[in-house]
Parts: sequence; C-alpha cells; structure tokens
Amino acid sequence: MHRKPITISIIRESRTDDKRTPLVPQHVKELLSKYPNLKILVQPSKNRCFKDENYFSAGAKIEENISSSDIILGVKEVDISALVENKTYLFFSHTSKIGKDNNQATQGTPGMSKKELLKEILKKKITLIDYENIRDISRKGYRYLGFGRFAGIVGCYNTLNLYLKIKQNLSMPRAFQVNDYNKIKEIIAKQSFKNLKILLTGDGRVARGSLEFMKYTNIKQISLKDYLTKNYEDAVYCNIPTSEYVEHNDGKNFSIEDFIKNPHNYKSKIQKYLVVTDILISSHYWDPKSPKLFDLSEIKEFKNLKIIGDITCDINGSIPTTIRSSSILKPYYAIDKKAFKETLLGKESIAIMAVDNLPSELSSDSSEEFGKDVSKEVLPYLLKDDDGRISRATITSNGQFCSKYNYLKDFIR
Repeated sequence: MHRKPITISIIRESRTDDKRTPLVPQHVKELLSKYPNLKILVQPSKNRCFKDENYFSAGAKIEENISSSDIILGVKEVDISALVENKTYLFFSHTSKIGKDNNQATQGTPGMSKKELLKEILKKKITLIDYENIRDISRKGYRYLGFGRFAGIVGCYNTLNLYLKIKQNLSMPRAFQVNDYNKIKEIIAKQSFKNLKILLTGDGRVARGSLEFMKYTNIKQISLKDYLTKNYEDAVYCNIPTSEYVEHNDGKNFSIEDFIKNPHNYKSKIQKYLVVTDILISSHYWDPKSPKLFDLSEIKEFKNLKIIGDITCDINGSIPTTIRSSSILKPYYAIDKKAFKETLLGKESIAIMAVDNLPSELSSDSSEEFGKDVSKEVLPYLLKDDDGRISRATITSNGQFCSKYNYLKDFIR
C-alpha cells in the first residue's frame, strides 16, 4: 500500500429509494485491519441498509464533510451538487452504453442528466472510475463486480408477484419489505402457478440470478423444443440464450465473440417463442447497437403475452414496450397493445415491470456480495499496483476524457 495515509469515503446515495452501499460494516472492519494506513469515512444516512453506528463500531468515522477523501465510493450516479473537485470517484455512471453515435438507450437514474454529470466531472477535474468497466481483459470482458445477480432474483420475484396480482388477485409481500433473500425463497415456494409459459432470456450474470431464483418456485424448467411443441397444465419456463434468440443477417454461424464486437450485424429470431409465451422475463445484456427483441408492430401476433418483466430496463431498448422505468414503490404499469401508450391494465394491454434499481429491494444481501467483490477485486489494485483493470475503467482524469472514452466529447457537446 502507499506509505502515505489514504482516506476512502462512502457517500450518502443521492437516490432516497436506494438503500445499497458499496461496502458494508464487516468489509470496513476487514479493510482497516488489512491496510494500517487506511482511514474510512462514512457520510451519515437514514436510508442506507446498514446503520451509521454499525460503521462506527467497525472502525469508520461518521463525517458529513468528506472533502479530505482521496477516494469516494458510491453506488448510483452522484448528484452534481455533491461532487467534490480533484477526487477519485467510483460509481455506476451509466455512460458506458452511450455509443459513438450518442445513443442514450441506457439505464440510469430518472432525471439525472448524463451530459451534465460528465461536464461537471470534467470541470472539477474528477477521476471517474466506473464499476461496470472494471473487467478482465483475458476473459471476454468478464466483469469483476456488479449487482446483476440480485437484479435477476428480484426481477423474477416482482414479475411473478405481478402475475399473482393480475390472475389470482393475490400479492406476495414486496421484496423490499422483506429485505431477506432466504425469506423470499420461502415465500415463493408456497405459491402455485398453473397453465403458464415463461420465457427467460439471457446467459449472463442477470440471467444466472433469474435462473437461480426460479429453482425455488414450483415452476418446471423445460427445453426450448418442448416449449414450442408441447402444452402443459402446470407452469413451465425455459431459458433462451443469446445464440438462440439472435442470428447473423447473412446466415453465418453464431459466434458470441462476433456478436459482442458487431451486434449491428444480427437480427432477432425470438418471435416464434413469443407467440406461445405468457410471461417474458428479459435477463439479457443489451447493447444499443444490438437488435430489439421484437418490433411494436409484432405485438398483435403475441396473443398470449400479458406480462413483461424487463430486468434489462433499457428505455426504448431491447424491449420496445419499456417506455419508462418504474419505481420500487410503484413497480408496474401497462401499455396498450394498439396505441403503444401507457394505459390501465386490461385485455388489450401488457403489464410491465421495469424497476431500474431492483437490487436495492434486497439491499443488505446485494450490498454484502457487491462489497466483498469491491474489497477483493478493486481496492487492492487501486491502493497498490494496478494490473490494468483500473486504468481501463477510468473514464476521466484531470479534466479530460481518457483516450478510450474520447468519443464522449461529442456526446457532451
């Protein structure tokens, strides 16, 4: 570690509906023990899933003023007015998916302008390191950390809860009210689902979380072939990986490496599955240059489709019915199948679940997992010697965009 003392601060989240934290008290205790020259400050918060006194007991100092910090950790985008100049920040800026064509079909806090955020970061000469970009270069862009697993878990729970609400006039307790993964597994295991086909997309971190949770339901997993050709009295689901829902425009064999590099060369082939689907749960990663799963004009063909749980939550992204994100307190809305505008839930509408900060509903569990990875996969390379993962994830430094992100100059103009 550096010989000089280093101060890390945990910022109070700008979003009052987000209770997550980048480090939990146990991680603070472990880090202070491992790095003798480390000091950790925590901004007081009434919303954080762990109390200020828990951090104090772990050895942190509770301070409103964090201007003495070297490194400032958050989760979601930091409010522009709270940015401290000449500091190093780590948080999800949601600017990585902004393409060279300035496409903004991406996640992010509603009302938070990415343009103004980046401008202020440059103005204040802040070093911005985005968690999403901290990747292993040798493993096809493997991300070292993220909240995707819990997004998949909560997204599935919310979507099935919506189904129960619509079809059986029965609602399970909300995940954020329970805030305990083990307990919601017990709750879902007691529910009964009949005559239902669920299509779950993706093969990444979010999809793995979704599939993990589905094991605790009374819903049987079946093959893609059986999903298309057989009918069931009980509820069933299948997982459709990327290789099965997109194909190359020229008919070439699917290659995940090529799809990642050239997503614009592919088109969706998921339509035949959606024709027999009752619930779509989108758990796949989406790039703005990737094809949409379907066009709005095709919805009339999906006569059984009544619910979409859009965990990806990219506005006007892969799921074109996602016209806005929803909130934890109001997680659902409906889209008219003909007018494609928001409406009341009914026969001619599709119910949408599109909460953009799903992991915050299980804030304690998701923060513990995330903070463990921050402690193991990020801070040692930030405090000691970087193997490249930190420099590759650094978007701005000393008032300039780093070379890899120079295309964002056009975006902020």
